[in-house]
Amino acid sequence: MAARDPHRFVNELDEAALERLVARLESRARDGVFARLLDGYVARLALPPSAQVLEVGCGTGAVLRSIARRDDFSGKALGVDQCGHFIDAANGFARTERVDGRIAFQVGDAHRLTFPDATFDVVIAHTLISHVTAPLAVLGEMTRVVRPGGTVVVFDGDYASLTYAYPDHDFGRLVDEALANATFNNPRIMRDLPRLLPELGLRLADAWGDAVVEIGQASYFKSFAETYVPYVKQAGLLPERAMEIWHNEQRQAMENGTFFAACNYYTYLAHRI
Repeated sequence: MAARDPHRFVNELDEAALERLVARLESRARDGVFARLLDGYVARLALPPSAQVLEVGCGTGAVLRSIARRDDFSGKALGVDQCGHFIDAANGFARTERVDGRIAFQVGDAHRLTFPDATFDVVIAHTLISHVTAPLAVLGEMTRVVRPGGTVVVFDGDYASLTYAYPDHDFGRLVDEALANATFNNPRIMRDLPRLLPELGLRLADAWGDAVVEIGQASYFKSFAETYVPYVKQAGLLPERAMEIWHNEQRQAMENGTFFAACNYYTYLAHRI
């Protein structure tokens, strides 16, 4: 069986799998490292108070909830995701946090947005481009719906850099590759953006990278392994028993304080020409 990015084929998952992904997205949003990475690029956007913000592939709405909670934001935010289950969850979380007055969510395809040209001041793809079927089509749509001079934000990982420590280095490398290939349709897409953005009519205004690293203890990478190791097994990318041994080794390392895992993440801010 070929590996199938669960986020790309999210509408084919059963309810239990969907709930696991909802839990994963919310757990990541609460992670201190990822909260700082999000705050870091939102602060650089210098959003006007009345900004119209769109997030494509919004998942459970964690990014837009964070923006809506900011004291300097009084505009409107709209989230679009292909998964109705995620949209329902996003609406529920927004109501619970009492930011639903500033945010709306709707089902939609990032490859074919239904909004008129030049509608938004900012369009965000937060860990989306690594999953989509056609990254250029999504980036083209993001460019189309942002106003001239507006900002397209792409934040995502370079999942070819994803690595967990494992005593058998050769097998550990195979697991790293299997996790990337089972989880992300486009694990290396962030390397291509400096070349692709100008072709779409975007001028790169700022870009930077951050290493997400957990040593000793784990939260982000703990959730990552728990969520996505089953997809490696289902795809038959590596022997199931060997994956169980690998996963047990990671759990033991977390318990005894010897854990290590890392991945590079990149942020691109580009203006529509």
